[in-house]
Amino acid sequence: MTAVRSPWLVAFGLVAVVHLALNAAGTTPLDSISKCLLAPLLAVWVARQGGPRLLVVALALCFLGDLFLEIDDLFVVGMAAFAGAHVAFVTLFVRRGALDRLRRRPQAAVAYAVVAVAMVAWCWGGLEPALKPAIPVYAALLVGTATVSLAVDVRAGVGGALFLVSDGIIALSQAGRIDADATATGLAIMTLYIAAILLLATGVVRRDAQTPATTPHRAP
Repeated sequence: MTAVRSPWLVAFGLVAVVHLALNAAGTTPLDSISKCLLAPLLAVWVARQGGPRLLVVALALCFLGDLFLEIDDLFVVGMAAFAGAHVAFVTLFVRRGALDRLRRRPQAAVAYAVVAVAMVAWCWGGLEPALKPAIPVYAALLVGTATVSLAVDVRAGVGGALFLVSDGIIALSQAGRIDADATATGLAIMTLYIAAILLLATGVVRRDAQTPATTPHRAP
């Protein structure tokens, strides 16, 4: 059975479609339940494919982030879980030689940093005081994931970029710059997030499958 035909990946795709439909219809709590199934299904697929443990850890932390964000007054806790996920993503790609490639071609890192600074500046005046210390740190982690993933694999790099955009929309909605309650906002956030974790996971697994076991950057 090929990786693409794995029942776990098929289940992820089906749950993703169901979740987006429930999200558009505003069907609670089913939309929250389906959302919290996404990252675990992808994590099981990665594990079954023999993928790196750090990738499984990152997806597990994404699950915790999804869970806590669905609970009132735990937004910062959910944000912390996602921050942990990005630390795992960054570590994973750094171990695969991302920094050496970024030193040779730093343009993407500079571009992402400029975008992140502009977005934080746009949000800043509308953010709650409790969020202000965390937002710049989290933005830096998003930039880190986006840049190091792109340095290692194009597919994973697209996933990192989509993660940055998805969470950027969340920040804008938290700051009141866009309508947080609009159906289009929720659909955009979740569509980009689903695509992000899928591309990050499949990009890493595919690249590892094509990399000889003797390559030092293959360590989890």
